[in-house]
Amino acid sequence: MSNKGFLNRVMEGIRDACHVWAQELKGTFRDEGVLIFFIIVPIAYPLLYSWIYNNEVVHEVPVAVVDDSHSAMSRMFVRRCDASPDVSIKYHAADMDEAKAMLSRQEVKGIYYIPSDFSTNLNRMQQTAVSVYCDMSLMLTYKAVYQTAMAVSQDMNSAIQIQTLGNTTDREDEIATRPLDYEEVPMFNPTGGYGNFILPGVLMLILQQTLVLGIGLSAGTARETNRFRELIPISRHYRGVFRIVLGKSMCYIMIYSVMAAYLTLLVPRIFGFVTMAQGPELIAIMLPYLCACIFFGMTVSCLIRHRENVMLLVVFFSVPLLFMSGVSWPQSNIPGIWQGVSWIFPSTFGVRAFVRVNSMGATLGDVLPEYRILWIQTVVYFITACIVYRYQIQLSRHKVICRLQHIRHKREVRKQQRKFIQDSN
Repeated sequence: MSNKGFLNRVMEGIRDACHVWAQELKGTFRDEGVLIFFIIVPIAYPLLYSWIYNNEVVHEVPVAVVDDSHSAMSRMFVRRCDASPDVSIKYHAADMDEAKAMLSRQEVKGIYYIPSDFSTNLNRMQQTAVSVYCDMSLMLTYKAVYQTAMAVSQDMNSAIQIQTLGNTTDREDEIATRPLDYEEVPMFNPTGGYGNFILPGVLMLILQQTLVLGIGLSAGTARETNRFRELIPISRHYRGVFRIVLGKSMCYIMIYSVMAAYLTLLVPRIFGFVTMAQGPELIAIMLPYLCACIFFGMTVSCLIRHRENVMLLVVFFSVPLLFMSGVSWPQSNIPGIWQGVSWIFPSTFGVRAFVRVNSMGATLGDVLPEYRILWIQTVVYFITACIVYRYQIQLSRHKVICRLQHIRHKREVRKQQRKFIQDSN
């Protein structure tokens, strides 16, 4: 009898979990707001971001030149800078005041100033200088303007050295101008582009933020439509904590398994980003990451009293979470207190693990600390979600009991009133 009762309870729990899953799935596709966050945003945002950063690097950055030398050497310097793919000489300003005015109006992103003694010093075998003024509001334009000037100056330095040395062979000239040779090999980002640098982290952050937004919006809708303004409706299918948590999480993981495959496999290949992740490593990382994000969102949803609150609560953290993940800013330079705060969010370790596996070719053993922490977060947030929903069930039951007691009290009062009226008659 005990075995039969236990099996009945298990089967009843499975049926209730499936009922919760079906109701949550219906609510997801009936609610336009949840549907936007669960389907439209994960599909559209990666395409938009990837399309914006698809050029990877900036080219033909506009630059103004102030040439006070007016010599053949200064014109050669300007021509070589203009011939580079990264810089375009748009204006020849009469003086620095005119060039600064162009820079302030954002007509140019940098200024090359060639002094009047530029050619004279070179002919006297003295050191000269070219001043480079860069707009530091955007690091990509600064990199293009400054590195172009450096490359051109180094080439001209080598040519001047060859003329003065008087060597007889090209090999002697090569050794004299470049005694210590080097070869630049960009690792993990061969194009040196911004898309390969930032997009993998953004894609993982989109998964977490849209999940939490959708779950929070669904929780706000449930409170607004519930008779007692609570998260858990009064129904025989919502009696157990585990069946509620498992039923809701099955709905979310079913939807976001497709979204995760789209974001991590399809989008990078459409735009030609670096993809070095293998199938087993990618599945091993995405499974705990999605589970941790789902249970984290279910835990946070207890704070959502109205649908609009989730936007204020979640969207505010998007940019700080990207910085704290260690993708756009070195992890070693993040203060300890903020590193501790970042450990609360699954995106911190999910982004680090995915970037290392996808962009750096790491194996699962290389990201084992992040992998273990993701599973720890899954277990912790599953427990907190169960605690939250247990509290919500008790709160709903308490309100039902209070409501029933209030109805009984009103009936007793009315009964006594009728009895008093009959006795008076």
